[in-house]
Amino acid sequence: MACLHGGVFTRLQWTSFLGCHPEKVRRAVRALVAQGLAVEEAPAGIRWIGRVCRIREREVYRALGAEEFHRRRRIASRDVLMRRLLALDYVLDRPRLPWLPTEAEKVAAFDALGIERRVLPQRTYGGATGNIARHFHLGLPVALDAKRAVFVHVDPGHETAKGLRAWGAAHRELWSMLRDLGRGIEVVAAGWTWHSPGRARPVLRNWARSPRPSEHDAEIDREIEWIKDVIRSRDDRRVREVCGDLRGGLVRLAELENRARHRRRRLLHRVGTWRTERLQGRLL
Repeated sequence: MACLHGGVFTRLQWTSFLGCHPEKVRRAVRALVAQGLAVEEAPAGIRWIGRVCRIREREVYRALGAEEFHRRRRIASRDVLMRRLLALDYVLDRPRLPWLPTEAEKVAAFDALGIERRVLPQRTYGGATGNIARHFHLGLPVALDAKRAVFVHVDPGHETAKGLRAWGAAHRELWSMLRDLGRGIEVVAAGWTWHSPGRARPVLRNWARSPRPSEHDAEIDREIEWIKDVIRSRDDRRVREVCGDLRGGLVRLAELENRARHRRRRLLHRVGTWRTERLQGRLL
């Protein structure tokens, strides 16, 4: 499956992915369970999505080139399960996007753009062998091509937008660098309840607004006009005092204008919300 997100999926999701009759999917799942490659279970506290299939054999992940998902195969909590299923559901709806399923693929893609790893969202986990930093630790969908980057946040059913705001803060420096590299940035808030889009929209609209002018911006504008005035004066003494020489003045002017241009550009190109239908049973 395109992302085998943590190795969990519902039968309906697999039916949509394979495009075959539900009975064939049922037989396939039973065969996986019979061979000991998977288990099927009814998750506690989530009645409406039916049984969930969980791939548990390392060889399956290795064959798909996604062995890192083997360590995520256990269902840790209701929120983690819903996040994984919703993320997979969004990817299934957009199979043509160039998704980066694994942590290694995400990190490598941004490495190739010259983006430092320190700006990538990460979390440090303690273990017997020491601390391990995991980038994109929530495992949420990211797509990247030559023109745009798509980032998807998933709300597993929280009552506030606190998680969305924290996720955005962790990605903000990365988004800024991508924008400066000429990538359009699309951010989507995905959820399964009626309330999820309503909570997310004000946050997304705020992120998508053009930045307000600040005192720092005004200072840059004043310096730009000052250097322009010095250069236009053709007074060699003033040029030397302010810029060192004419070339130095032109270089400084270009640098300031570039900074001003980037500060006035919107950080995000497009924002939107999405609500699952498969996990509501509507496509049954």
